[in-house]
Amino acid sequence: MTTWPEGYGRRVLDTVDSTNAEAARIAPELSGPEWILGLRQTAGRGRRGRAWTDPPGNFAATLVMRPDEAPDKVALRSFVASLALYDAFVAATGRVQGLALKWPNDVLMNGGKIAGILLESAGHGGGLSHFAIGIGVNLKTAPGSGEVEQGAFPPVSLLAETGIAVTPEDFLDLLAAAYARYETQFVTYGFAPIRELWLSRAARLGEVITARTMRDETTGTFETVDEAGNLVLSTAQTRVAIPAAEIFF
Repeated sequence: MTTWPEGYGRRVLDTVDSTNAEAARIAPELSGPEWILGLRQTAGRGRRGRAWTDPPGNFAATLVMRPDEAPDKVALRSFVASLALYDAFVAATGRVQGLALKWPNDVLMNGGKIAGILLESAGHGGGLSHFAIGIGVNLKTAPGSGEVEQGAFPPVSLLAETGIAVTPEDFLDLLAAAYARYETQFVTYGFAPIRELWLSRAARLGEVITARTMRDETTGTFETVDEAGNLVLSTAQTRVAIPAAEIFF
């Protein structure tokens, strides 16, 4: 039996346009962090405004909070969320085989994408009024090849890869408990231990990968993730720190 973490709110909605949109709506009234689970999303979205396919039985949730730290530190919680997702999968399946974390915010299972994270925030005067960590997981069904961007990692589902069926509500309990543990570590000890653990679970660390932005493309050896969360690639010419990109390998 998973214990719900103290200090975190929990609301489950039968239908919602988007859990990240709901997070923005309720943020002003919150007194603490809150998880929002949408059992059905009518307008789910992924990175760069892409649609996020959300069939029944899959997982769509957002953790919304009102942090008082600098925005660059707040954004490092994408790594906190990635580690929590990894642990939630291990708790649900009892296995670590085939799991890997793909920079900046995806989880792979057996080489396919099983989960993604979308960060959104709003603020003024250099601070944040709210910060939302949106998480989508293919628990039951993976999108078809025609529903994902060309060249993207093939989507997979937990049920197809492991034969294990987990409800969205049960997965939320596992994820929230894992996130709370890593959040405490992050607040207490900073990013360093989170970074080291993330690197120990990283996909293709030490191998040649390609990072593509809207303007250019860099291919090099995945050396590390630095203290600011940037991807660091070593090329024949130089060492490059990349703050945001799509990764291919």
